Amino acid sequence: MRMLLAAVALMSVAGCAQGTVLAETPSAAPPSSTSSSAPPTSSSTPPPPPPPPPPVVKPTPCSISDGACIQLSTNQTWIVRGDQITYGPVPITHGRKGFETPLGDFPVLRKVKDEWSRPYNGPMPWSTYFTHSGIAFHEGSLTEPSHGCIHLDRPSAQHYFQNLAIGDTVQVVA
Repeated sequence: MRMLLAAVALMSVAGCAQGTVLAETPSAAPPSSTSSSAPPTSSSTPPPPPPPPPPVVKPTPCSISDGACIQLSTNQTWIVRGDQITYGPVPITHGRKGFETPLGDFPVLRKVKDEWSRPYNGPMPWSTYFTHSGIAFHEGSLTEPSHGCIHLDRPSAQHYFQNLAIGDTVQVVA
């Protein structure tokens, strides 16, 4: 009997380590030094309800749970961490006709605090690049469309630069 209880105890410990709890009822109650008036357990007790599903990131239109979400149709962006909005929405401008900002999921590739655009001969402060073709979040005009980049006001550009890490996902939706 002791060997059977030891085997059951080992199975229960291994099950707990994997997130599963095994419950075995021995055929005879072990001797107790104190008397207990605990009610007997019933095997007809229904299992607990399943845990609730993870929260959906709303009101963003993105499916990512960590990184930056950009919605071009509303000219807005957010930073999301653990399915929660941690910053935003903030206003943006994006690529003009012929220089559209690409849709899709991209990793943050690099960051340059004081960048200069050689093709367009202009400043790009607080650049956070997320495409190999040079598309980035950076400080820029919120009234004029860009050549594909995501323009933010200065505080937002600084926040994105400081809070997005290399490898974080940037999701761009229409």
